[in-house]
Amino acid sequence: MRPLFRHRPGRPAATKEPAPPPDPSKGRRVLFIGNSLTYANDMPWMVQALAKAAGETLDVAMVAFGGANLEDHWNQGEAPRRIAEGGWNVVVMQQGPSSVPANRENMREYAQRFAERIAGVGARPAMYMVWPDTSRFAFFDQVRESYTLAAADVGGMLFPAGEAWRAALRRDPHAPLYRRDGLHPSPTGSYAAALSIFGVLYGRPLAGLPARLRLRKGAAIQVPPALAALLQEAATEANERFGRS
Repeated sequence: MRPLFRHRPGRPAATKEPAPPPDPSKGRRVLFIGNSLTYANDMPWMVQALAKAAGETLDVAMVAFGGANLEDHWNQGEAPRRIAEGGWNVVVMQQGPSSVPANRENMREYAQRFAERIAGVGARPAMYMVWPDTSRFAFFDQVRESYTLAAADVGGMLFPAGEAWRAALRRDPHAPLYRRDGLHPSPTGSYAAALSIFGVLYGRPLAGLPARLRLRKGAAIQVPPALAALLQEAATEANERFGRS
């Protein structure tokens, strides 16, 4: 993946008091770091809406740039700054499919760099596994392996959203998960990813969650109920087989 930002020499961090730990009485706070596979269709707010439907309090925030990998985020600086604010329970990291060995190693390296900052504010790192584009559809196993290795490196959670997609497509090869570009998620695809993330984050069953979600600023997503049930079943299968909580 082509970096978006130029590399700049690092500067010593100023000495300051440790960031405060999360306050359990205020529910969970999750920061998402990624690219368009995270911000498409306001996916983090779908997770928030699912949590609300399940009676949970979840606050989400996001730092995401189109085409960015974790190295880009590290060099750009906004993601480390948001982590340092503290108060997070989980920080979710995502880049491209990273099935190519060089991209895999790059993701593992920068996930570990971020994990040190994440641990420093009392939060837990997590990896959000995505999916290959349709021209590399045979590479799901390699994508999963990359994200599984990164999660193990940092002792973090693994949200196997890509495997939820694959389980859904086994059930219905025509499930409309991809947009026409063959990479980005449709609203249905983002709903499937949000189900996987919610399920691992809370250890809660997915069956019966609403097919219609109200997101921030009044936006809404509606998945046909039968398709929503299929996606809930698929995400449950993926989480049970591959999720790391």
